[in-house]
Amino acid sequence: MSQVTVGFVAADFPEAADAYTALTERYDHVTPDRSDVIVALGGDGFMIETLHRFMKRQVPIYGMNRGTVGFLMNQYKEDDLLERIAAAHATTLHPLQMRATSADGRTVDGLAINEVSLLRETRFAAHLKIAIDDRVRLEELVCDGVLVATPAGSTAYNLSAHGPILPLGSRLQALTPICAFRPRRWRGALLPEAATVSIDVLNYNRRPVSATADYTEVRDVVRVDISQDAATELRLLFDPEHNLEERILSEQFTP
Repeated sequence: MSQVTVGFVAADFPEAADAYTALTERYDHVTPDRSDVIVALGGDGFMIETLHRFMKRQVPIYGMNRGTVGFLMNQYKEDDLLERIAAAHATTLHPLQMRATSADGRTVDGLAINEVSLLRETRFAAHLKIAIDDRVRLEELVCDGVLVATPAGSTAYNLSAHGPILPLGSRLQALTPICAFRPRRWRGALLPEAATVSIDVLNYNRRPVSATADYTEVRDVVRVDISQDAATELRLLFDPEHNLEERILSEQFTP
């Protein structure tokens, strides 16, 4: 593992740029499209961007935090980088596949590493019908929106919407409402990772809804189908003392 080639990418802000300069001057490196491991310098948003950018390569990515939260990143240190990469633990993620159909008949596909979310576009609440594996489970959800989150994304928007934190090995998805009005007491559901969620937008002409899968947004959707893309594997590398499983576990006990 000590012989691996590394490629560096950095977010477009000073802390990340300074780290890029320091590390590329210190370590031998190749371009990211030729490297065995990609070192991403930035925050969680940049990590998501990097995972999308190199998704087809399926090369391991080792992140170092030069942003704010850094939930998906390791601590930034300039020393012993190759040794840290060699000792790192790999975590495999599968993105969600979104297929959204808009009111004008267009079909748009998108991949989400964190979540697929549907949100109302106007002052009118969204009216949604939700089916799981072609069986209708909610005839009408009146809400600001709803999202389906992966375990890796369960600590992001999903957590802010009071959804559950999912351990990476849980093989689950979180279906979480956003400001549900009716049924008022419905707090969401835990679904098998292989489940397909189908959401129909009721009265979409009067109550328009947008759908977003990470960087892919579709306006005025009438139906959205969400399922796991099991064929796509994304590999993140974490220092043993700060792996993603431990972070998700620790987050559940944070006051």
